[in-house]
Amino acid sequence: MPVPLDAEDVRLIRQSLTVVESRTAEMAVYFYAILFLRHPQVRELFPPNMDVQRDRLLRALLRIVDLVDRPEHLVHFCSRLGRDHRKFGTRHEHYGAVGECLLEALARFAGPAWTPELAGAWQRAYAAASRTMMLAADDDARLRPAVWTATVIAHRRLGPQLAAVTVAPQDPYPYAAGQYVSVETARRPRMWRHYSPAHAPRPDSTLTFHVRAVAGGQVSNALVHETRVGDVIRLGPPEGEMVLDPESSLDVLCVAGGTGLAPIKALIEQMARTRSERCVDLFIGARTARDLYGLDDMLRLSQRYHWLSVRAAVSHQRIVGAEGSLPEIIAQYGPWDRHEVFLSGPPPMVTTAARVLTERGVVPSRIHHDPLDVPVLSSSPDPC
Repeated sequence: MPVPLDAEDVRLIRQSLTVVESRTAEMAVYFYAILFLRHPQVRELFPPNMDVQRDRLLRALLRIVDLVDRPEHLVHFCSRLGRDHRKFGTRHEHYGAVGECLLEALARFAGPAWTPELAGAWQRAYAAASRTMMLAADDDARLRPAVWTATVIAHRRLGPQLAAVTVAPQDPYPYAAGQYVSVETARRPRMWRHYSPAHAPRPDSTLTFHVRAVAGGQVSNALVHETRVGDVIRLGPPEGEMVLDPESSLDVLCVAGGTGLAPIKALIEQMARTRSERCVDLFIGARTARDLYGLDDMLRLSQRYHWLSVRAAVSHQRIVGAEGSLPEIIAQYGPWDRHEVFLSGPPPMVTTAARVLTERGVVPSRIHHDPLDVPVLSSSPDPC
């Protein structure tokens, strides 16, 4: 645990953020400019296009500020960052370079508000965060590799913008059903994106990802439209805590929107494999009936397993059956207060569904979902 900052340090840091918040985008550009100028050796750790990376820096900075007075949550967040940064090739000496340039960028954009007291507060906050990241990275290095190299062994189109990509890692890849994986394709070097295996772990360690090509998404479009059998990709360590508790006997509510069905499908497959008798209610949602990907597969599973019930809903088309958003539909059923809940899909859906379920008596600690928007960098220590 880092030494907690005192109340005055917390006040100064949060106050300084209000001073620079209108210019954070400029500050990020300036930070990376001086970082690469003074420490050119770190440039190779970053992708050629820095737009996404600049946004990630800001998210991480905002999250650290948000958690600065909650040391146990700051440790949780920074530990995940430290483990995740191993795949980039980050070394201990890089943290000093980043800290030096980050504080200079903050000083430049804070202007007269940058006092010796504020500088000291930020130095202590960054020291606590970076030390936690380095310790977590060191611990993780003793347990597993930073990356796994894998070969694409199958590429099947599931729709115009959707593909199932199956890869075979060179070494065993251990993970739990429901976790997600960071993926880098050689077609887009140093650009990592997160996908969930659409199945429980297999004996041969092969992984199948369901990838939807999104507008402007360089990695997703490369995986869907350009990837071929034989291509090499790299995998970061598995992450995420949206996994089954083997000790729980509570029934399960699963809510999946779009390709968010992938980790939900893995969880249900795991329950079938362990011959679980927990009843599972699965709600699958999309904008139109045509977008209800994976529904037929789940309906076939429900015919095989008496404990699985499957319902579908669309929000932008009138059809026979459930019409409306997933949060609206699940509110019509229940009660869910004695269920474990797993949510996966677009962040607005997940956020709204978590709120609806909490309002209807579900204990927040029983609501599970991946970090919203950008995994790890925007992860929340809170359940919903």
